[in-house]
Amino acid sequence: MNDENDQNKDQKHKERQQRLKEQVDQRVESAQVEKGIFQVITGNGKGKSTSGFGVVTRCVGYDKKAAVAQFIKGEWECGERNLLEKHGVPFVVMKTGFTWDTQNRESDTKAALETWSKAKLFLQDPSIDVVLLDELTYMVTYQYIPLEEVIDAINNRPKMQSVIITGRAAHRELIEAADTVSEVKNIKHAFDSGVKALQGFDY
Repeated sequence: MNDENDQNKDQKHKERQQRLKEQVDQRVESAQVEKGIFQVITGNGKGKSTSGFGVVTRCVGYDKKAAVAQFIKGEWECGERNLLEKHGVPFVVMKTGFTWDTQNRESDTKAALETWSKAKLFLQDPSIDVVLLDELTYMVTYQYIPLEEVIDAINNRPKMQSVIITGRAAHRELIEAADTVSEVKNIKHAFDSGVKALQGFDY
């Protein structure tokens, strides 16, 4: 009796997996558009930039070219930059640090626009396969960089270039324009319990 039940379970499992395979195969077959992907990674959880850097690393692993623009970053060391620059990935960094540290809208706006002007060159270069605009959402939220200019630059980038924007509270128009949107949800964070950020893990 047990053998018969096991056989029935095995048969039902195979049937379910076969139906699933057919559905997946059909979706793969119907996905015929070839173009670069625009992805937004947003939400209040930890891991948005890390996810973006994961795609950059994957790109480099295939001997493709990637470029990174970092907003809301300071002069401190960045493990991802340490690694990726050694593999030829160009970085432009807004080195003013967090806006709550500077507390100077004029200088922050100037720094943001300077970094954005360099980032736009990445978005015009057809030899670059992936562009990461790390923490750009804040620049739009604070109105340091015009939203319309960001969307226009992304819409007019080379056809096969993929772009990733990270940061909290992504503007609705960025989400609407994106091909893929991921939200990282915060459930629990060590920092909330007084745990200090750890080099090699948090940064």
